[in-house]
Amino acid sequence: MTLQDELAPEAMALADHHCHGLVRDQLDAAEVDALLSEGGAAPPGTSNFDTPVGLAVRRHCAPLLDLPAHAPAADYLTRRAELGAEEVARRLLRASGTGTFLVDTGFRPDELTDPVELAALAGPAVAHPIVRLEAVADRLAGTGVEPGEFGGAFAAALATELAASGAVGLKSVAAYRVGLDLDPRRPAPAELATAVAAALGPDGHTDRLADPVITRELLWAGAELGLPIQLHIGYGDRDVRLHRSDPTLLSDLLQLLPPVPIMLLHCWPYQRQAGYLAAVWPQVYLDVGLTLSYVGPTRAAAVLAEAMELAPFGKLLYSSDAFGLPELYLLGAHTFRVALAEVLEAKVAAGEWSRADARRIAGLACAGNAQRVYRTVAP
Repeated sequence: MTLQDELAPEAMALADHHCHGLVRDQLDAAEVDALLSEGGAAPPGTSNFDTPVGLAVRRHCAPLLDLPAHAPAADYLTRRAELGAEEVARRLLRASGTGTFLVDTGFRPDELTDPVELAALAGPAVAHPIVRLEAVADRLAGTGVEPGEFGGAFAAALATELAASGAVGLKSVAAYRVGLDLDPRRPAPAELATAVAAALGPDGHTDRLADPVITRELLWAGAELGLPIQLHIGYGDRDVRLHRSDPTLLSDLLQLLPPVPIMLLHCWPYQRQAGYLAAVWPQVYLDVGLTLSYVGPTRAAAVLAEAMELAPFGKLLYSSDAFGLPELYLLGAHTFRVALAEVLEAKVAAGEWSRADARRIAGLACAGNAQRVYRTVAP
């Protein structure tokens, strides 16, 4: 039996340690097309089906919807509409072989399935929430909180949400809001109050906090709770400033922050930098998340191998970062399995690793590391 066989969905379930919910409503062709790209809708006269992700959908998802591989995009979209959103989600999620989903519930939650709904569609599976620090802070900023009371109010709101949701981790989109080149020190109360007052403005309300001083407070308050903190790194939509999302910018913060697990998500084009941080900081972990789906299957193994050049194998996790479309869960899982098998088989073929070691490393990356760090169990 090859490692590819041993990593097949029926043989090894994945723990997806970072994903989002599915759009509940039936989507039209344009909406499906737009969700295939981090950039949204394709320019007029073009299609996101003409991307590595779009071609992969036609290759790997089409057969699961009773179509031939490489079916034309128009045929795929027609069949998708015929089956309906729920049936398409059920087929693709279950084919992904994902047993555990850790779901970021902080982005457009009203439009998406919650963790319970997602797990039911994927069943047998379990799902746990991940609380987004900025989402809690933004809600608080809309309540008219006094600037001088923000720090204590945020800590209390965060603790309440964690207790109510049963979340197993936290998430920050600092790379989107302010970049990662942060002063590593926790802000003094007066500094925080001044920043909050400026962010709230004259009416004392805002729906989006984007201030580096406030971001530092969110990270410090989150770290005090002891849960893993996920950080978006690198590739994302147009709001991210790529040059300010290099994870090595976090080095000073890692020196001072309480040593909770720091989970670096996605990482392209900084997968080597992320691997370095995982090698030298005991609390740092990484994945290459949605990167593998977007670079396509012919490059996925190379990107994964670069992340694994330095990273300890007990630090590598799987995530899909799937959002909205069930196709993205299926592609994330499939591409990760194929890429990991290719990397491991090459080491075994070269005589560098035993097959037993390759199997053990596969088990760690596919689910074991996530279950250990987030203290979850398989379904």
